[in-house]
Amino acid sequence: MTERENKLARFDWPAVVEKVRARTPARLLEGRSGAAYRTDTQMELREAHAAARDAVRTELDLQRDFGPAFVEQWKLFEVNTRARDKDEYLLRPDLGRRLSEGSREHVSALCPRERDLQILIGDGLSVTAVVKQVPLLLPLLHEGAQSRQWTVGRCFCIRYCRVGLLNEVGELLAPKVAILLIGERPGLATAESLSAYLAYRPTKSHTDANRNLISNIHDRGTRPQHAATRILDLAEQMMKSQTSGFSLREQPPALEI
Repeated sequence: MTERENKLARFDWPAVVEKVRARTPARLLEGRSGAAYRTDTQMELREAHAAARDAVRTELDLQRDFGPAFVEQWKLFEVNTRARDKDEYLLRPDLGRRLSEGSREHVSALCPRERDLQILIGDGLSVTAVVKQVPLLLPLLHEGAQSRQWTVGRCFCIRYCRVGLLNEVGELLAPKVAILLIGERPGLATAESLSAYLAYRPTKSHTDANRNLISNIHDRGTRPQHAATRILDLAEQMMKSQTSGFSLREQPPALEI
């Protein structure tokens, strides 16, 4: 490829192509050198792979990651699932769906029951996503819940958390709607993507079919401000219909510009 062709490949795409490229973190039309990626593309891929590994392996530390002021403002505390460490968490997903006995007692002692909304923060498979998105999203959710005159339970963080933990928290605290903010499995597009899982009165019999999901919460996906509105609107639908999961269809949100 000549120098001129290289410049054309990188900078002279039609406007519609540039708009598409700007709307997604996917590596579209990156160009090539011979039969391979360009060197800068190769380096970007290696950097993204390293970021993904770090996101999975990093341990959540409330004081370090959120800061003392944020932890104090929201009265955050941390509990553990039955997974003893990160390796066991990755190898035994079932252990990440149950709280340890000490954590069950801790949650029962500190969190009020039967609130309209109970928000949980789980490290999941990307601590990077939790650290990046939760400080933006949590205040928006609380503000929106208060404007709708909902009661909100005390938020807490769960180490080595899987989505199925919603069921146990539902049994313990009996909220109308439980929301789990959890780090998504990172890919090579971003390691900062958060998911919000919602369930109406979750119980131990619930499966994925009883939950709803809003995913790809990050700056180049669903932005936190828009995600908060979608989460709260969906929670309101659940309260009105008294159900969640496959039978509940989210109302289409307005497209972001």
